[in-house]
Amino acid sequence: MVEVRKGTRGKEIIIEENPLSKWLFSNTNSAWIWLILRLYIGYTWLTAGFGKVTNDAWTGENAGTALGGYMSGVMETAADGVVAGWYATFLESVVIPNAVVFSYMVAWGELLIGLGLIVGLLTGIAAFFGALMNMSFLLAGTVSSNPVMLVIAMLLVLGWKVAGWYGLDRWALPKLGTPWQVKRKEE
Repeated sequence: MVEVRKGTRGKEIIIEENPLSKWLFSNTNSAWIWLILRLYIGYTWLTAGFGKVTNDAWTGENAGTALGGYMSGVMETAADGVVAGWYATFLESVVIPNAVVFSYMVAWGELLIGLGLIVGLLTGIAAFFGALMNMSFLLAGTVSSNPVMLVIAMLLVLGWKVAGWYGLDRWALPKLGTPWQVKRKEE
C-alpha cells in the first residue's frame, strides 16, 4: 500500500507501508495466524455467552440479578478508587437502573461475538464489539483474561481484511463491499 498525502507546500508525499504490516493486514497468506487468534477468543466469548444465555439470572425470570450483583461489587471497589469516577457514575446512573436490559445485552452480545469470530463472519465488527466489552470489564475493575483478549481483538480489528479469510468473510465481504469501494453500474 502506498499512502499519498499533500505536503505543506502542495507536494505529494508518498509513505510506503512496511512489509510486515502489509503482509499481516493485507495478505491472505497470513490468514492462518488470524484464524488461530479468532478461534481462541471466539471460543472464549462463545462459552461465556452460552453460560449466561442459559442462566436464569442473566436471561430468564431473574434476569438482571447476576449483573446487579456484579455491579454491587464494582460500586464497592469504586468507593476505594479502583473504578474511575466517571465510569462509576455511568454504571450507577445508566447500567444499574437498566440491569435487565444490560443483562440481555451482555449475555447475547458475548454469544454473538463468539459465533461471529468462530465462523469468521463480519470479523472486524465482532472483534470491535468484543474489544468494547473487554474495555468495559477492565474499566469496571475486572482484569482476568480481559487485557489479553482486548489486545487480540484490537489486532483482529486491524486485520479485518484477511482475519476472516478462513471463514465466511471470504465470500461475504466481496458481496457486501466496503464503504470506499466504488459501485460499478452493470451494463
